[in-house]
Amino acid sequence: MLYRVPVLSLKGTPLMPTKPSRARRWIKEGKAIKKFNKLGQFYVQLVAEPSDSKTQPISVGIDPGKLFSGIGVQSAKFTLFTAHLELPFKKVRERMDNRRMMRRGRRGRRINRQLPFQLRAHRQKRFNNRKQGKLPPSIRANRQLELRVIQELCKIFPITDIYFEYVKADVYLTSGRKKAKSGKGFSVVMVGQKWMLKQLASLGNFHTIYGWQTSNLRKHLRLEKSKNKAEQTASSHAVDGVTLACYKFLNYKPHHLGNNHGHSWQGNVTITPCQLMIIKRPPISRRQLHLMLPSKGVKRRKYGGTITRHGIRKRVRNSEVSSECKTHLRKGDFVKAEKAGKVDYGWCSGDTAKQVSVSDFNWKRLGQFTASKVVLLQRSTGLICKQGTDFVGATVG
Repeated sequence: MLYRVPVLSLKGTPLMPTKPSRARRWIKEGKAIKKFNKLGQFYVQLVAEPSDSKTQPISVGIDPGKLFSGIGVQSAKFTLFTAHLELPFKKVRERMDNRRMMRRGRRGRRINRQLPFQLRAHRQKRFNNRKQGKLPPSIRANRQLELRVIQELCKIFPITDIYFEYVKADVYLTSGRKKAKSGKGFSVVMVGQKWMLKQLASLGNFHTIYGWQTSNLRKHLRLEKSKNKAEQTASSHAVDGVTLACYKFLNYKPHHLGNNHGHSWQGNVTITPCQLMIIKRPPISRRQLHLMLPSKGVKRRKYGGTITRHGIRKRVRNSEVSSECKTHLRKGDFVKAEKAGKVDYGWCSGDTAKQVSVSDFNWKRLGQFTASKVVLLQRSTGLICKQGTDFVGATVG
């Protein structure tokens, strides 16, 4: 098997990944313990200092997008990890629009329009909101999700280089039949690039690659890309992440052979089958002041929130004693639920007075279960992940 398992030292330092068979043997002999990170990635941590802590170059490639992004982790001989990210752009933009409407409605209801303008309870402006230079929340949420995944990968892999696909768009001004470049490029992906590059600079060596360069190397690696960008497979976006990561091991250099001269790819890299993770944020409704439309009696109930009303028992171990404390189930917690002899696994998505709603990865409700029949398996990490189709590899060099 060509898969590789991440390895951490006793102090938590990332080491070179190992074979699954060796990791199983370490666990069986008591030399390592098994763990899972917040991306659902399995890894082992040694219980003693290793005999050698040397590492080899490992790179990560990021293919950013507006709705989807791809990430790949690559070494010279193995593809270590691939991910397909479903970005929260549409959901965040929709919620910001709703918040704007609700605020405007509240302020309209608060102001007594029977009074003269000077006597109305207008809120005085606190700053000029036209000169802020901030990132739009929807774009910031996209880049933060990508950054969160990279930070989690840096904890289990000894990553040395980060490759980011840089987007450059030109806006054309049309005057009659002629087209001319305006010199001002704009796209949703471009807006957050500078902020993202500043964050990546704190993680290690980062490089920017243009899209046409990614396309040329992908063709050289003989990797196919799907035309359906919403497809939850490695060939939709993760393939570009792996391609970007391969820039660490391949260079486009000039060559001279007799009378022939030109440029060619030089270097060796092996792309192997590996795990694909589908990652996104849980679409939880945060706590709002009230609903948008009033209920009966012209009242508005509170809406949203993360904490449910159902308590669960959690064991707390201290240095001397172990005790149990009662805590509340939260939306986004991964749970095991039983109903009529059938067991379902999913994420907590809501609650009623006596029941807990459990949903699948697509946030479709599996059912409502009695609170006493729901078992907490993992606390919410702000991410929901599932395993997709394995990535297909190739050898180049």
